[in-house]
Amino acid sequence: MQVSVETTQGLERKMTIAVPSDQVDSAVNNRLQEAARNVKLNGFRQGKVPFKVIKSKFGAGVRQEVVGELMSQSFYQAIDQESLKPAGQPSIDPKNLKEGEDLEFVATFQVYPEITLPDFSKIELERLGAEITDTDVDEMIETLREQRQTWETAERAAVSKDMVNIDFVGRLDGGEFEGGSAKGTNLVLGSEKMIPGFEAGIEGRSAGDIFTLDLKFPEKYHNKDFADKEVVFEITLNSVSEQVLPKIDDEFYKSFGVEAGGDEAFREEVTNNMRRELKTASRNKLKTKVMDSLVDAVEVEIPDALVAGEIEQLRQQALQQFGGGQNIDANMLPDELFKVQAARRVLLGLLLGEIIQQRELKADPTKVREAIEELASTYESPDDVVNWYYGNKEQLATIESSVLEDQVFDYIIEESLVTEKQVNYQELIKPEEKPAAADAETESED
Repeated sequence: MQVSVETTQGLERKMTIAVPSDQVDSAVNNRLQEAARNVKLNGFRQGKVPFKVIKSKFGAGVRQEVVGELMSQSFYQAIDQESLKPAGQPSIDPKNLKEGEDLEFVATFQVYPEITLPDFSKIELERLGAEITDTDVDEMIETLREQRQTWETAERAAVSKDMVNIDFVGRLDGGEFEGGSAKGTNLVLGSEKMIPGFEAGIEGRSAGDIFTLDLKFPEKYHNKDFADKEVVFEITLNSVSEQVLPKIDDEFYKSFGVEAGGDEAFREEVTNNMRRELKTASRNKLKTKVMDSLVDAVEVEIPDALVAGEIEQLRQQALQQFGGGQNIDANMLPDELFKVQAARRVLLGLLLGEIIQQRELKADPTKVREAIEELASTYESPDDVVNWYYGNKEQLATIESSVLEDQVFDYIIEESLVTEKQVNYQELIKPEEKPAAADAETESED
């Protein structure tokens, strides 16, 4: 087998491969001889069909099949011989497929880039911390009460935090528009689910009122066809319901698993959960800063095939978020929506992989066990869950991968310049605001 490699541009390689004709002919003949043992043709007993007849009848099809297999096998032998690491599948262009002549084809593909890791000791990071105050605990308990809220009909005008049931019709330039009408829909006033002025315009109205609101779509509305345009909503207010919060008593405590100890035990349970939340939020924000620093510190060309694959994963995730993708055309979500995030994720994956390889890092079995036991602790039979993970190679590999990723971040953080900053509880747990051009990072990266 003859192999020549040409660097066309950047990461792209063009590899020309020639397979000797006798190797091709031998493979074709062997395949035909295997077929001859099982072929049934009229006038011949099974296994007794002359080879010439077999070749005449099946030779062309078998040769096409064998040539395809040889090109695939030869490609992987060639990249191993040339110590190349393709990023994605190659584009195969056959040059000579004539019988009796050498098989020749060209494989075009991109390779993984060479990565020079930054000096981690020059990376500056800030770790956030917070103390939980009695006020924070009080606010959390109120949040928990709201999670158990019920609604009762209110015989009065609507106010903020009420839930109203409405029918509405929106008209743009005098005509109704898709998604601008609904019947019998519930809306909590102050939730800011509607455009500015819609919810405020309902406040002060009573059940049975029919009215119109002259509003305007925001200048930066997500649908550019509606952005900054005037719209009229005709609204029928069907009912007004007020929020009813549960009493803070033993029944309330029991609903959160606190069977005894009253208010003191409940507050302690809430505080412990808040501490865990703080720990997770602090680490996630530090990891995000590590990722931002890595991306800023490294300039490297990213293989298109890897970005394309990541875009497709992000598209499928987005479709799942829209109700499993039912009745949604994937073409409605163009590549441009995901390109920035996909490129970032690919780059981070390459960087983390390089660190793992250079530092010869492996998932710590003790930390893997701890991670599995933490997951299992939320189930009724933790030991059964632990055994299930260790008996399931795929699930175990997922945990090991997550633990290894954490070890990479721990390594970078230990090597970096880390300063501590105290903030309040709400600031620490508040999600990071993401640029409009890119989606938030996935859970697996956090």
